[in-house]
Amino acid sequence: MADSPAPYAPSRIRTLPSWLLGRAAARGHRLVAEALAAEGMRMTHHAVLAAVAELGPVSQAELGRTVGIDPKDIVAIVNDLQKDGLVTRTPDPEDRRKNAIGISPEGERRLRRTQRLGDEANAELTAALSDEERAQLVALLTRIVAPGE
Repeated sequence: MADSPAPYAPSRIRTLPSWLLGRAAARGHRLVAEALAAEGMRMTHHAVLAAVAELGPVSQAELGRTVGIDPKDIVAIVNDLQKDGLVTRTPDPEDRRKNAIGISPEGERRLRRTQRLGDEANAELTAALSDEERAQLVALLTRIVAPGE
């Protein structure tokens, strides 16, 4: 699929890092969203599933804080993931009033597939770069996103 043309911006604007980052982010978002859709997965659902796999068993509240999703939205996403058999809810052993969210075997399989699709979309996004340039881009963007870390 050909990318739609960037909206017109004066040449001075087109050279600003903020404009370029915004355009690159929009293209990356579109590529990853389309790739994940092939597995019936939305980006936020993928991010939550990946976080559950990494943090495993985790409370909904901690999961929402970690991923930066509003509590009411995290409940809906976890409900969707549970309905699809991708996560489990069990009473939290430290506080039985809370649920611990874990990844199911089907969730692990789906996550492997969606991670592969996401990797392919990111490879398409950075296809014009060499491996060295790609690594440099990631290092530079990491410094921009998290200065001082």
